Amino acid sequence: MSGKDRLIRRLAISRTILTARMSPVYSHNQSLLRSRNSVMFSIALSLFFFLTGCKDSNTPGTPPATGINKVNHVVVIYLENHSFDNLYGEFAGADGLANASATQTQVDSAGNPMAVLPFVTGSPYPNNLPNKPFNIDQYRPWDSLTSDLVHRYYQEQGQIDGGKMDKYALISDAKGLSVGFYHTAELPLAVEAKHYVLCDRFFHSAFGGSFLNHQFFIAAAPPTFPNAPTSVVAKLDANGKVIQDGFVSPDGFAINTSFTVNTPHPSSVPAAQLVPNQTNPTIGDRLSAANITWAWYSGGWNNALSGTPDKLFQFHHQPFAYYANFADGTQAKKDHLKDEIDFRAAAAAGTLPAVSFVKPLGDDNEHPGYTDLAKGEKYTLDLINAVRNGPNWNDCVIIITYDEHGGFWDHVAPPTIDKWGPGTRVPGIIISPFAKTGFIDHTQYETLSILAFIEKRWSLTPLTARDANANPFSNAFSF
Repeated sequence: MSGKDRLIRRLAISRTILTARMSPVYSHNQSLLRSRNSVMFSIALSLFFFLTGCKDSNTPGTPPATGINKVNHVVVIYLENHSFDNLYGEFAGADGLANASATQTQVDSAGNPMAVLPFVTGSPYPNNLPNKPFNIDQYRPWDSLTSDLVHRYYQEQGQIDGGKMDKYALISDAKGLSVGFYHTAELPLAVEAKHYVLCDRFFHSAFGGSFLNHQFFIAAAPPTFPNAPTSVVAKLDANGKVIQDGFVSPDGFAINTSFTVNTPHPSSVPAAQLVPNQTNPTIGDRLSAANITWAWYSGGWNNALSGTPDKLFQFHHQPFAYYANFADGTQAKKDHLKDEIDFRAAAAAGTLPAVSFVKPLGDDNEHPGYTDLAKGEKYTLDLINAVRNGPNWNDCVIIITYDEHGGFWDHVAPPTIDKWGPGTRVPGIIISPFAKTGFIDHTQYETLSILAFIEKRWSLTPLTARDANANPFSNAFSF
């Protein structure tokens, strides 16, 4: 029986009921009020049948989602400070260390090849290592700390050296460690990459360190600091070489680690050096305007807000806190800036927002110098499984990447887009029921590809030309 036939039958039944209840036989011993109530009931019943009976069960209602619209949840896990070759240089089939001979040799200040890799006095590495990438694990296991490496705006540009990739050891404060790598087979996340998608042409979007890359990640633009104190402004010579470094560029942009005027920020920073509230749009603004749910989940956020930050809580890893729309006292700050414990609860309950940005606490984010690689890898795998074992997994895309290179060398020269970047190549892993399986994606992507993907999925207006022109992972899915 078709939907139309069922509707006609239901209307006929309701008409019979209505006719019977209005007849003299039915009304013989009934009061006028009760009769009228019966009539009203019958009319309501008829209307109900009409409204609920129109849909034909043989005809689909809402067409099933297709392509990228199948995705209802995006989770981005934003880790710290490793280049692609540093972690995935041995990944079978990827553009890794086997292809590195053209750009692996490091040069000295005169442009001549170094005889051996230099190292800082007292480091665990031999002082006679050949001038080429070396395995860190044999001297410092992956579950132990290494020293941190310089990763700043001007310094990374010098290391890239116009695409020659030959001045990482020269400029790094950790010297030869900058060209070290880990055995890929040891990494738990490499197993995930083998099963899903590994992007081997993924570049972090801005030169330098975590601060600027977090800002680009949410705004596709650098923050401004007009009239910054002279003491924090970098000084360059006529050739653009740094005479005195600082966290503000001569043209008024905050480029290196600096802190927001809002809570939380380190109590030791002078008020005059706090970055003023930014007013340019962020991806959060775009999502909110479109009524798309989202949150930035940060490890240790609740403690930091209460004035008792963990010793490894990184204030400059909280990019939305630098913006007026998420300033102290705003409802948006309360609604969207949350602790990572809330992410885990939402993943278990199946109540994840459409877009989740997850920033692990310093102890768990793989940053050299204050945590080890093994701990961060295992922690990230736990986050992945929290989603994969939860109710939202079936329509979810998990994207794992690193905010920047952390001072580590990579053999692939980044593309030239603008004065801000992109910087060195970093790992990018896509895990999803929709992802291609066992696939190495050689397409050029960058951090802003994440914004481009979100914007494409929910038809959002790009923030700047940078995210407008970024590739939204066009080759990573089997939609």
